[in-house]
Order: sequence, then structure tokens, then C-alpha cells
Amino acid sequence: MAVAGIVCEYNPFHLGHARQLRQVRERLGGDAGIVCLMSGNFVQRGEPAIFDRAVRAAAAVDCGASLVLELPVTCALRSAEGFASGAAELFTRLGGTDFLAFGCECGDGAAVERTAALLGTAEFSAALQGGLSRGLSYPAARQAALEAAGGDGRLLRNPNDILAAEYARALQTLGSPIRPLGLPRQGDYHDETADPENPSATAVRALLLTGGWEPFVPPEARRHYEGAAAHTAACGERAMLARLRALSREDWERAAHGSEGLWSKVWKAVQRENSVEAVLAASKSKRYPRTRLQRLLTCAFLGLDAGTLAARPPYVRALAFDGRGRALLRGMRERGGVPVVNAGERPADEAFYALERRCAGLWGLFSSGEPESAAELVENARVYCKTL
Repeated sequence: MAVAGIVCEYNPFHLGHARQLRQVRERLGGDAGIVCLMSGNFVQRGEPAIFDRAVRAAAAVDCGASLVLELPVTCALRSAEGFASGAAELFTRLGGTDFLAFGCECGDGAAVERTAALLGTAEFSAALQGGLSRGLSYPAARQAALEAAGGDGRLLRNPNDILAAEYARALQTLGSPIRPLGLPRQGDYHDETADPENPSATAVRALLLTGGWEPFVPPEARRHYEGAAAHTAACGERAMLARLRALSREDWERAAHGSEGLWSKVWKAVQRENSVEAVLAASKSKRYPRTRLQRLLTCAFLGLDAGTLAARPPYVRALAFDGRGRALLRGMRERGGVPVVNAGERPADEAFYALERRCAGLWGLFSSGEPESAAELVENARVYCKTL
């Protein structure tokens, strides 16, 4: 039985994600195991996930995933490069995964691997620094640097192509035995209008708040989302601003993603602006994309510094699994590459557990209903996992 890993957010799980799981089994066989490493209650763009991690994980298993593990928050809130390398390292350390499957707009896995190899060259690095010094934005400088190194700059234009290249690069850097498995990704990642066949998560999230989302979500996932409390950045905005304004200069200086003095610019904007959107508008520049600013705000809010974000997570959590996933989970535990704890279980590493609980409790403040406490969220995860 071949085993494929997928790094995901399922925020929420929609028809495009179901198609990807089918594509994996079409390529690897109907008995292939699929292990998902899914962001928890905060996602890589620096935003709260719309539904609890346990709800999203259960929906994924009911739609065809074998096992869903939580990508620790300290990996989930890294840059695209750090997000990819953290996930690739965890899959490699866990063992048992043959392929890392990912969607990409170009649909050409070999081209993605060639691009990844160029990203690690001295020519690319020198050209990138040259572009930044000329005042180019980071995305534009990367595209120009790839072309200067002999690659196709178009492969760093679309979000899934960019992330695919980072996955492939991470596997190459690690010397991992896991092989990349590129799959065609159709539709626009940022499309605000839901395409009937290839909806974007952005569009589906909007519909979850206004109505009409059901046609874009597999029936197996709908039962998990119906009645689940939605969480949005807007619902927790005042709580977020209150916490950010109370942080000291030293707290801001330590916050992850605040290097090159960016923390100072954002800290000053937080003191005078009355909305997160206004803070982002006052802080943005060509050099720093919006997503980096969002991650900086979220990491400051959660109390995550650069060192914590860069450290190896001491364990991962199993959130949901089926019968095939149970066997895969047993193999991971027998290999012992990374400790795997159950949903709601208290691990041996008390410091990381305290960080998890803090992040979970603060995520509860983004609820569109009554805010949940950290204890409630931990218990929900434990109960939800037992019902699968």
C-alpha cells in the first residue's frame, strides 16, 4: 500500500479537496493511504480557521482521508518556505510516507522539481538580493531571480505553484526519501466567487457566513459544518487589538515576522489605528506582502517569537482517522520518529502544551457565537475524536 502525505488547511474542506484525494488514489491505487498534516486553529495567512480543528479533521476523514494529524501552530504560522519545510520535515521524521502530494496550477511536477533545485543555487540568491536592493517587491524579485538563474519565472507567480516549489525544495534539502507528487490544481485560489466545479476556500468561507455554501462542499462534510460555530477575524478584532496595544516594546521586538524593523512600524500603527484593516493599510509596503503583516499581528497576539516559531515541535496530535489510518498511526508510534499524541491528551512537554492551550483559548475569542474557553476546546477535540 502506497502512502501519500498532504499538507493542508481544509479551511473548509470543499469539492476541490475531494477531487485531490481522488486524484491521489487514481495515481497510487485505490488502497493508498492518505495522511493529512493540517493546520490547527490558525492558518498560514495569519488568520483564525473558520471551524475548530476537530470539526475540520473529522470532515476530511469522512471525505476520504485516512489520518489527519495537526500541523503544530509554530509550523502553521511560518512563511511559505517555513510552512513547507516544517511539514516536510515532520513527514520525513514520522516515516512511512512514500509521496508528498500537492496541487499546483502548472500541473507539471517535473517543472516544479526543476524550479525547486534552482531556488537553492548561489545564482538565484545573488539575483534575489539584487532585486530587493533595487526596490522590487519580494514576489517580483523572486520571479526575476528565478529567470536569472535559468528558470521560468511564471512558476513563482501563482500561490500553489510557489508552495509546490517550496515543498519540493524542502524535500531536496532534507535528502528525504519522500517523492513529490504534483497534481493539477484548477480554479483561482483567491477567487471570491465560488466556481461550481473548482471553488476556492475564500469563496466558500464567505458563503458559510452568508448562506448558499452547501453545493460547494461534499455531503459527507456538510454534517460536520452544520451548526458548528464559525470563527472570523472580524469577530475577534476588538479582543485582538486590545491585546496588541497592551504589548510592550520588548514584546513587539521579539515577535515572529517582525525582523528588519517591521515590528516597529506595525507597533506604532497598532497604537493609533482602530481596526486591523487600518493597521495593515498603514504598515504595508512593496517589500512586505499583506500575509507577512497578518502573520506578524497574529504571532504578536499569540505571544510567538521567532525562536519559538523556528524550533522543532516536540510532538504532533492525531485529530481523526479511519481503520486504515489507525494502522498508519500505529506504525508511526512504533517508529518513534516524532511522538504522536491523541486529541485532548496531555503530553509530556508541558511548555509546548501550555503554548497550545494559550493559542486555543485565544482562537476561541474569534467565535461568531459565545467565545469558547481553552478547556472547552480541548474537551471538544477529545470527544469528537472518540466519535469517529
